[in-house]
Amino acid sequence: MASRRIRIAVDIGGTFTDLECLDEATGAAWSFKTPTTPEDPSIGLMNAVTGAAGRFGFSLDDVSFLVHGTTIATNAVLTRDLPEGALITTAGFEDVLEIGRHARTNIYRLKPEPRTLLIPRRRRFGVSERIGPAGEVLRPLDPDSVASVVEKVAASGARACAIALINGFANPAHEIALREALAARAPGLAISCSHEVSPEIREFERISTTVLNALLMPVVETYVEALLARITAQGLKAPLYLVQSNGGATTPRAAALAPVKLLLSGPSGGVLAAERVASRLGFPDVVGVDMGGTSYDVAVIRGGVRAVVGQGEIDGLPVRVPMVDMRTIGAGGGSIASLDASGRLHVGPRSAGARPGPVCYGRGGTEPTVTDVNLVLGRLDAASFLGGEFALDVEGARAALDECVARPLGLDRDAAAAGVLAVVTARLAGAIKLSLFERGLDPRAFALMSFGGAGGLHAVEVAEELGMKSVIFPRDPSTFSAHGILQSDIVHDRARTRIVTLEPGASEAVAALARELLAEGAALLEADGLPAGARALELAADLRYRGQAFELMVPITGDELDEAGLAALRERFHALHRQRFSFDDRAEQIELVTLRLSAIGRLGGMATPHAPQRGGDRPARSRAVHLGGGWIDAPVLQQAELPAGTVLDGPAVIEQPYTTLLLPPGWRMRVAASGDLVATREPAAQEQV
Repeated sequence: MASRRIRIAVDIGGTFTDLECLDEATGAAWSFKTPTTPEDPSIGLMNAVTGAAGRFGFSLDDVSFLVHGTTIATNAVLTRDLPEGALITTAGFEDVLEIGRHARTNIYRLKPEPRTLLIPRRRRFGVSERIGPAGEVLRPLDPDSVASVVEKVAASGARACAIALINGFANPAHEIALREALAARAPGLAISCSHEVSPEIREFERISTTVLNALLMPVVETYVEALLARITAQGLKAPLYLVQSNGGATTPRAAALAPVKLLLSGPSGGVLAAERVASRLGFPDVVGVDMGGTSYDVAVIRGGVRAVVGQGEIDGLPVRVPMVDMRTIGAGGGSIASLDASGRLHVGPRSAGARPGPVCYGRGGTEPTVTDVNLVLGRLDAASFLGGEFALDVEGARAALDECVARPLGLDRDAAAAGVLAVVTARLAGAIKLSLFERGLDPRAFALMSFGGAGGLHAVEVAEELGMKSVIFPRDPSTFSAHGILQSDIVHDRARTRIVTLEPGASEAVAALARELLAEGAALLEADGLPAGARALELAADLRYRGQAFELMVPITGDELDEAGLAALRERFHALHRQRFSFDDRAEQIELVTLRLSAIGRLGGMATPHAPQRGGDRPARSRAVHLGGGWIDAPVLQQAELPAGTVLDGPAVIEQPYTTLLLPPGWRMRVAASGDLVATREPAAQEQV
């Protein structure tokens, strides 16, 4: 029999490793889930691949493509499991990391907020040189200073070094010379230069990003080497790609050189898939939420397009690379419910993780989690969790809830469990409100798209809290981020900072800058070996009103940057500024600060996954579920038995192999032709809001 072509995507989360695979010839798609192995995530990845191969009847030789999202970089930063590093910068700027910005979260605090310093002062070194803002050499690189700094770095014990000189983005000659000298003196040192990682203005953000990249290089390189070795040892020959924060894929070698671009690796896949499903169902304005075991990720899709920003943040550290605009809080199925010293109930951000996991997993957990509470309230079925492969301990969950929450608060078990869920709902709704309100948007104008293993049990109640009228549950929501990763393309991001006033006559300067970026992007895609028809080059501009200290990213449509094109670009900036900040100033000049390019290589030849055939009689089964302050009898349905066009009225519980969806009273759900589920608030319920 001819070899099949199976594409596989893996999303390694904090609790579970999710897999989606696609038979390119038939369009058949399957999902698979296995526990994450925190001691070595590559073990869980191969467990998922071999488990799926055994279940769905293909061999490792059939795998033509493997791409995965990883939290290895994110976890290393959050846990501070990073190697010792050094920083070389222009003399006099060694304390930029410590000074930071003047922004203050608490303006009435008498002392400055503590700042995260990944490199201590004793390993931050200044070199005598100076480049001007236009790239002119104001002070040549001093050879004696270079020799001295290189020796200090070599003697410091650092395993990684960041080189970030002032205005190095405008002229990288001095950074390149320093790297060559340092590499010759310390061949095993991981070196990261700012002109390669973040070639943009703003020294604090650029230095912070370069430092993070340098410290992550040994971490990601070790992981990539172990992953490739494990894949090779088990006979998997398919090319491997990793997903970046912008939703695009990259090679293992490129990921090891720019690991800072992996910080939102897994969640970005879910946003990519949400954008496609929203378009398929005709919902242009959607809030996509991914609730897994440890976190809750929120992304806004407006006008059918996901938001991409030029700068994000992780654990208080600015990261100036393109990434999907997303807000993350510590709230998931494994989030722990606990009381503080004053008796106040908290849920998260502490999580039981993959090990020991929730109490009901029977792996040694002792504190109740959101999953335990859902089990106690009948929302989860102990016998059918993970398709019946993983029996849950109901009595253990009840005992933990009684001991840690109910008795200390003087509540009965049901009231305590309902209180935990009320706190969870408020936290999840709050994250969505913040993501929309900061853009001047009203939640009631958006639909909620819920995915992730834990999201289906909370989505409708969160929508009710926000006044939303529609909730979308995509097909196979538990492995939805892996589904998005499966559709990733290769993406190279490049940027040039050059401040240009967008007044009449500026088109020549902007077009020249664009030509530089377009040539660089075309060369990168050529090196990837992609055919001309599979390449795309997309430009965007960071614009601001003169005098502002921040920019808005505005896409550039088409490939012409003539005077008419710049006039249209100015109009789009005015409109975006008004939408974001409720005003625009057409009398003020607009400045282009940074021009950006996304060089996209379409990994084509992939059939669109078709919806599984469904039909048959729905099983006449029900169970008691705690909803609206009391226990009610709710029908329990298997989604695989619901044909397209089916309409359900709440209350109802819809079970899938890897997740459970809850439809409360007052809501109606229909099964779309694609297999996606759309829940809407019934008119009578809407009037009560």
